[in-house]
Amino acid sequence: MSQSQHVVVTEVGPRDGLQNECAVICTQDKVRLVDQLSNTGLTEIEVSAFVRPDRVPQLADASDVFASIERRPGVIYSALVPNERGLDRALASQVDKISLFAAASESFSQANTNASIAETLHRFEPVVDRCNQLGMPVRVYISCAVACPYEGPVSVEAVASVVESVLALGQVEVDLADTIGVAEPDDIRRLLEKIAVLDPIERLALHLHDTKGSALACAQAGLELGVRKFDGAMGGLGGCPFAPGAPGNLATESLLQRCNELGFATGVDVTEVAGIGVQARDMLSSEEDP
Repeated sequence: MSQSQHVVVTEVGPRDGLQNECAVICTQDKVRLVDQLSNTGLTEIEVSAFVRPDRVPQLADASDVFASIERRPGVIYSALVPNERGLDRALASQVDKISLFAAASESFSQANTNASIAETLHRFEPVVDRCNQLGMPVRVYISCAVACPYEGPVSVEAVASVVESVLALGQVEVDLADTIGVAEPDDIRRLLEKIAVLDPIERLALHLHDTKGSALACAQAGLELGVRKFDGAMGGLGGCPFAPGAPGNLATESLLQRCNELGFATGVDVTEVAGIGVQARDMLSSEEDP
């Protein structure tokens, strides 16, 4: 099978999914979920984040989770870090890949990182430099790539400006995120046509949330234009904090099924992933029960 027919799906449920859920599941259950996901054919799992526990208490046990998972050969176990201090903790936990979080909206950047876009990217410089020297892959999320909860629609020109700055940091993977899940397929097409001028489309990743129920259609639009890297969260974990009661991330199992229907190969067992998603939902429900 040619590279153009193969789609890489990164499972972000253990990190992006769980950090936006109200309930906090125990370390042992998180480890069990990651270990089960490792046996589905997934080649990358975003396990946790090395961030301040008071800011994201759901992921306060990142070091413990990494210390306990069974690492399967061929699977990349990644983590989000906010700065060099987070990178130090990640390296101590033998993380395989680093994720960084930037934004295409100044308001969102200030609200989430207490820094401007420029200040955030400046903070990333030593992180990317160290990772590049170590040969460790780095991905940079560009949040609010379609719309911002504070500013409304975000122009493709604003996103392109941030992408240019991110690419100037060094060897990085750009992940375009529809953070609040309001994109329609045409929004994704306009965005990709603009950004593909800066970074080949096959290098780009899409991170979609499903607030309006259009994430799967947006993923298909990306596939049609040549995107071959996508994020998903088992069971659609990660309810959007800006849309209470709305669905969260694009469900990994739905993404895998659509790829199969369209003739793309992922190498991932969709039935197994769906079952793990149900388990995760059950864990969260049990933690929420009085």
